[in-house]
Amino acid sequence: MKVTTKTFLEKKRKGEKITVLTAYDYLTAKIVDSAGVDAILVGDSLGMVVLGYPSTVPVTLEEMIHHTKAVVRGRKRAMVIMDMPFLSYQTGIRDAILNAGRALKETLCDAVKIEGGVEQSETIKALVDAGIPVMGHIGLQPQKINVYGSYDVRGKGEERKKLIEDAKAVEEAGAFAIVLEKIPSELAKEITEMLSIPTIGIGAGKHCDGQVLVTHDLLGLFEDFKPKFVKRYAELGKTAREAVKTFIEEVKEGKFPSKEHEF
Repeated sequence: MKVTTKTFLEKKRKGEKITVLTAYDYLTAKIVDSAGVDAILVGDSLGMVVLGYPSTVPVTLEEMIHHTKAVVRGRKRAMVIMDMPFLSYQTGIRDAILNAGRALKETLCDAVKIEGGVEQSETIKALVDAGIPVMGHIGLQPQKINVYGSYDVRGKGEERKKLIEDAKAVEEAGAFAIVLEKIPSELAKEITEMLSIPTIGIGAGKHCDGQVLVTHDLLGLFEDFKPKFVKRYAELGKTAREAVKTFIEEVKEGKFPSKEHEF
């Protein structure tokens, strides 16, 4: 059975954990989908791990649509959620509906994700009213990195109350789930218990209803830096480098191609 927004809500009700991983291409989507992940997030993190940008801010709507199309072609069961990139929804509700609607129509993804709490609640409601499922995202919002000035933990001190208000606003606006990024574990627990929609944590501790990671981090492919919340389940970057070095050596030494590779 294909995973839907209803599946997310049912898992929350039953106390079943939700798994989400990123993918930006057909092959990766096939791998994580066949492994049984519940949802695939085509994150604007592709800007950093695929396109080499210094942050998620430069990512365009066209780039997101291009990569999401490939991911949708590679999945069979998982829900596909597309990140709405910077300035594709912050410029007004009309722009948000047109851009998110375009995303669903052109990519055939199942939902979009937008960053922001109270300040984006009207936009979330308008999108849902227009028939566009929305996953919210509060806590650390990477698209606001130029405002924050760092990727530090959010929700400490006075900001704690603000994040609780943000979570309530996102739920009341009609989002089917909400990402909690880089906030204290106890705050994530409080928000998770408070909401009727699932919370998906990334650097928010074990009490969330589900977890999301960047697949390139999980597999050890992205090695520029390693956030504290990342667990590497493999070191494919190292394995790939060793394989390429062996190829280079064998070509130079005349070992490849051998008879078995000739016609």
